Amino acid sequence: MPELPEVETVKESLKVHLIGQKIKEIYAPYPKIIKMDLSDFKKKMINQTFRDINRYGKYLFFIFDDYTLVSHLRLEGKYFIRNALNELTKHEHVVFKLDNNKFLSYHDVRKFGTIELVDKGKEFTLFSVKKLGVEANQINTDNIELIDKFKRANRPIKSVLLDQTIVTGLGNIYVDETLFRSKINPEEIASILSVEEIKTILKNAKIVLDKAIKLGGTTIRTYQSSLGVDGRFQNELKVHTMAGKPCPVCNTIIKKIRVGGRGTYYCPSCQPRKKI
Repeated sequence: MPELPEVETVKESLKVHLIGQKIKEIYAPYPKIIKMDLSDFKKKMINQTFRDINRYGKYLFFIFDDYTLVSHLRLEGKYFIRNALNELTKHEHVVFKLDNNKFLSYHDVRKFGTIELVDKGKEFTLFSVKKLGVEANQINTDNIELIDKFKRANRPIKSVLLDQTIVTGLGNIYVDETLFRSKINPEEIASILSVEEIKTILKNAKIVLDKAIKLGGTTIRTYQSSLGVDGRFQNELKVHTMAGKPCPVCNTIIKKIRVGGRGTYYCPSCQPRKKI
C-alpha cells in the first residue's frame, strides 16, 4: 500500500511528465472511481492544463486552470504514462489523453482508489481531506493539542499512529519502523505513554519518513510504484517483514503479531510492554 513517501515519489515523478500538458480526451472503462457524473467530469476537465501537483498525507492534488483533481491511491493505485492506447491493461480504469499524444492512466487492480474534483483552491473543503490530521513529516513535537490526542487515546499506539485523523501519512511499514526506533511496544496503550515518549515517537516518525522520501519510498511485494521508479527504503527496514530474523540491535528474534487487524513486526527485547 502506498504511504506518504511513495505518494511523494509518485508526485515528483509525474510532475516531469505532466506540468504544462493539456487534457484532450478522457476514457473511463470503470467510471465508478470518479466520484461524479462522467459526462460532467469530462465537460470540466477537457482542455484543462496541468499547472502543478501537490500532496497532503496520502492524497495527490492535481492542480489545473480552474479545478483540482484529488486522487487517493488506496491499496494498490498507480499512475502510468503510456505512449498509446494499445499499451493499456485491463486494470487501467481512467485514462487522460494529453496534447502531446501520450496518456496518463490510473491503474488499480482492486478498484479502491478514488478521484474527486473540486474548484481550484478548495481541496480542504472535501470531507475526506478536511478530517485529516497533521502530516507526519511536518510534525511539531511540541504540539500540545496533538500530544493531548495521544494521551486521550485508549487504544494501542500502533492503531493511533495509523489513524489518519490524528496523524496523516503513516502506514503499516513506517509505523513499525518508527516504534522500533522509539523502543515502544506496538500494543502499548497510547494514553499511558509519557509526554516524552510521545515526543520521541513523533520525532522518529519524521526521521523515518524523511529518509524514506530521500530513498524514493519502499518497494515490496504489496506495493511497487509506477513510471519505472522503485524505492530503496526496503533495504533500510529493521523490523517490518523481518519476522524470524534476529533484531539488528540485540539479536532477539523479531516477532509478527496482529494489532488492530494489521500485521505488526517488533522486537520483544527492544520494545517490551510497560509493567503497570
